[in-house]
Amino acid sequence: MLSSLALLSSLVHADSIESNATPQTMPIAQCVNPPLFDGIAARTYDLQTETRPGQIIVLAQHADIVNDEVARFAGNVDILHPTAQIGADQATVNDSGQQVTASGNIAFVNPQIQVKSNLIALDNRQSNFVMEETEYRLNTINAQGQASQISIVQDQSLTLSDVTFTSCPLQSQDWLLKASRISVDEGDSFGQAFNTRFYVAGVPVFYLPYFAFPVTSERQSGLLFPKISSSSDNGLDITTPYYWNIAPDIDATIAPRLLTNRGLMLTSELRFLQQQNQGQINVEYLHKDDENQDEARYFVRWQQTGNLSQHLQYRIDFNDVNDANHVIDFGSDFYNRADTSLNRYFGLRYSMPNTEFNLELQDFTVLGEQTDNYRAMPRISSDSHFALSRLWHFDLRTELTHFTNQNPNLHDATRVHVTPSLTFNYHNSWSDYSAQMSYFATRYRQNVAEDSALARDVKRNIAQFKVNGHWHFERPQTLTEIGSIVTLEPQVQYLYTEFADQSDIGIYDTAPLFNTVDNLFRGQSFTGIDRITDNDQLTIALTSRFVNAQGIERASFSLGQIFYFSDSRVLTRDNELNRSSLIADFDFRISSRWFLKSQIQLASKTDKVERSSTTLEYRRDDNSLLQFNQRYVRNLSNETIHQIGLSAAYPLSDRWQWVGRWYHDQEQNRTIETYTGLQYESCCWSIRLVAQRQLLNRYQLDGQRDINNFDSGVSLQFSFKGLSSNQQNANMLLDGMFGYRQPYFTQ
Repeated sequence: MLSSLALLSSLVHADSIESNATPQTMPIAQCVNPPLFDGIAARTYDLQTETRPGQIIVLAQHADIVNDEVARFAGNVDILHPTAQIGADQATVNDSGQQVTASGNIAFVNPQIQVKSNLIALDNRQSNFVMEETEYRLNTINAQGQASQISIVQDQSLTLSDVTFTSCPLQSQDWLLKASRISVDEGDSFGQAFNTRFYVAGVPVFYLPYFAFPVTSERQSGLLFPKISSSSDNGLDITTPYYWNIAPDIDATIAPRLLTNRGLMLTSELRFLQQQNQGQINVEYLHKDDENQDEARYFVRWQQTGNLSQHLQYRIDFNDVNDANHVIDFGSDFYNRADTSLNRYFGLRYSMPNTEFNLELQDFTVLGEQTDNYRAMPRISSDSHFALSRLWHFDLRTELTHFTNQNPNLHDATRVHVTPSLTFNYHNSWSDYSAQMSYFATRYRQNVAEDSALARDVKRNIAQFKVNGHWHFERPQTLTEIGSIVTLEPQVQYLYTEFADQSDIGIYDTAPLFNTVDNLFRGQSFTGIDRITDNDQLTIALTSRFVNAQGIERASFSLGQIFYFSDSRVLTRDNELNRSSLIADFDFRISSRWFLKSQIQLASKTDKVERSSTTLEYRRDDNSLLQFNQRYVRNLSNETIHQIGLSAAYPLSDRWQWVGRWYHDQEQNRTIETYTGLQYESCCWSIRLVAQRQLLNRYQLDGQRDINNFDSGVSLQFSFKGLSSNQQNANMLLDGMFGYRQPYFTQ
């Protein structure tokens, strides 16, 4: 027999309803615990449809009503209230249905909490629940504990007395919070704990008379866990961040940072993500640097993008620093110690179906030696594309740029550039053909002195023609795998560019480019347009790929070279053999765990290696890898670069992870970086210890880098999961000077 009792105001009656009881699905917690209601037949009801405000429904196998005043229920008792569901062995209802008492294997569930208890009392007039000697779990976060008493009042405010709190498994409580009282108000993102003692491995570590902690997985304001490190340069380094959740689309992090050798630095970060705008502002300020003659030091970064209208967008990327060594001394999440400049940029873009207009202001903060960098203040450009037919396209690119320089000894200049292009494109399933005719019309106004080698007014007109063919052949092969294919992809391009004397034009935004196989077809040897090389050349490249039956590329090999029919009068290159360096790229997925990537550039005259890089990686899974790196450049700013490195990550167990990295300078026969990190992470807390030694590369007073000083340091990070919000668990592989880079795209 299934009996029920519905209580509404003073009305008491017995009723019979069918129960759609189904096993209750418990949420999957971060730490795995046994079911809280083990041994109880968990049943789920839709309280919104099966109850009304002020109503209580009692379902049971047996019901006994005495004098229409007291009702006793037994056997799989379910008490349904608009705000909660209660399971029990027996229950008693009196006071005309306003008082309910239940006992025996109490299972209480509401949106906030699950409670296991032996006794519960319900006052229907006050909608107040009181439970004694309880075990509980919070539904909004991974946390559980015990309490001598739990009370829930009408507004769903929750109070726990003589309570414990942890996000660890109950059978392995690595950390535990004990408090005389914890309260959580309905709608609040934080709970409050009073007279709080923190225990780690059963040992009390500190006491707080008041403590607030997040009770939802949403972003919450509050203190984040501190970051502690030390180095020979900065001394003890302690950062204590405070996260401020200003609004759903705006937040900030304010982090005082104490460096015992330098002083107190204030760092802050403001982020916003709105419908039409998004961005981030970072500020670091140290009022007096004890290691740098008490000078103030700062770093500012402002990045923002947004839409001003349907067609008009803007972008801001502003960075500023008042000394060249700020990134080296204090580190950065945005730059590394090898960077030589910080960007300053503002841009507006207006887009139409066939045309795009841009207004840009481009500047740099140069670190170290002050080179003669020009600023584009402003650059106005347009880019138009028109389809004349299915095969023919016409493009028109225009640009007006005014260049300025902070060096008073250097001149300003204005450049106007127009490039019309007519392009023919044809492609089918196995080949692509293109031909392009372009005309570069440029005029310069250079504010130079009378005796300058540069001309004040320069007109330069250059015609260019190129034709390109790219073919794709494939055939089945069984050398590596059954069902796979091998491709053969030759590409040929002829390029002719007229010569124009450009010796009377200054260099404003132009620099030499490095070549890869793909870049051999670029048709230019420089960035920018202050120098346009004369060309009469044929470029030939060949690529072959091995693709398995699943469409995954197992290997690829590319080889390319340029053959010159005449010497360039703009470039001063050695064309004795009438060909460029030979460039080769090689990618090989040796197996599901082994990957190899290599690039090499050989001088055509001497057959010596000009540039090379090799990466060999073994990756067992996301947490286990071994990577070897090699990089060589024969001449980079009159220096030879030859470095080898080894990176490794290995899980010592399910909870322990080790990471190590080592880089060696072969030219000077010295180690330039060593890095090792050890991390322990359980489901409820984590700790990370990192030690490293690396080349500082600090700038000296003359702007040159000091390549002989090293910095050594140790850092420690610790976090309790469930007590802090907005945590960032950075990958140890990405830390340090060089960091980890995946060599090959895997599927």
